[in-house]
Amino acid sequence: MTQAASHSGGCQCGAVRFRVTGVLADSSICHCRMCQKAFGAYYAPLISTRGAQLEWTRGATKTFRSSNFATRGFCGDCGTPLTYEAPDGVAIAAGAFDDPAAVPPTVQFGTEGKLAFVDHLHTLPGHRTEEDAEAAPFVLEIVSYQHPDHDTAAWPPETRR
Repeated sequence: MTQAASHSGGCQCGAVRFRVTGVLADSSICHCRMCQKAFGAYYAPLISTRGAQLEWTRGATKTFRSSNFATRGFCGDCGTPLTYEAPDGVAIAAGAFDDPAAVPPTVQFGTEGKLAFVDHLHTLPGHRTEEDAEAAPFVLEIVSYQHPDHDTAAWPPETRR
């Protein structure tokens, strides 16, 4: 007997965590203006949980009703966008998964709002974080307080600098 696939994730601060069990087949990018604003980004990468079981394992989302059909869930502590909820189901922000590369996008929606330069982002020069140390020396001393990309029994840890 094979075990159903399980994918976990959560917000940046760790106050809200989730697990999705089952097949995740619908991964998309939405370019509509509403998704751009909800994510504060050029587009919203979303993974539908239709046909799978979504369980909130820590905390709960706060919500904003962004239209007559859609509700957006986010962490009330750190603000991480987490859900797009509509009559056809719940989609989770792809970047909130512990392993976002496990479910790459297969389709784009809302292309009427797509910003023209998005198709050319891959042509921009790329640099690793530490390569910016001359202009921003603090990057060499960053200590992340972000929740790790795996489930934890408790968060935050008792000791933090």
